[in-house]
Amino acid sequence: VQLQASGGGLVQAGGSLRLSCAASGRTFSSYGMGWFRQAPGKEREFVAVISKSGGSTYYAATVEGRFTISRDNAKNTVYLQLNSLKPDDTAVYYCAAGENSPIATMEYEYDYWGQGTQVTVSS
Repeated sequence: VQLQASGGGLVQAGGSLRLSCAASGRTFSSYGMGWFRQAPGKEREFVAVISKSGGSTYYAATVEGRFTISRDNAKNTVYLQLNSLKPDDTAVYYCAAGENSPIATMEYEYDYWGQGTQVTVSS
């Protein structure tokens, strides 16, 4: 499956963005979908995950209550709504698809990765 992330940009602290990740190839609903991010000089970290049906979600503690993951299986797209953004949220955001674990938080649990989209939050 091929993943294409989009929607990043420059936003002031407190603002919002909506990231999208469009999938093509194999059946989208066969995959749990996750979002990760990597800030400059830091390791990539888990942000959020949604199960194949969309019925279950899980968030990193640092974003819970501010970010919302959702998916539209008819459109082969997963979304990440980013609200109340902080400068610490500045990073390249990656979407990923995994066939196995329904709620996966580790990079090795994902089989396919998108190219990333830059989110920059100014103070």
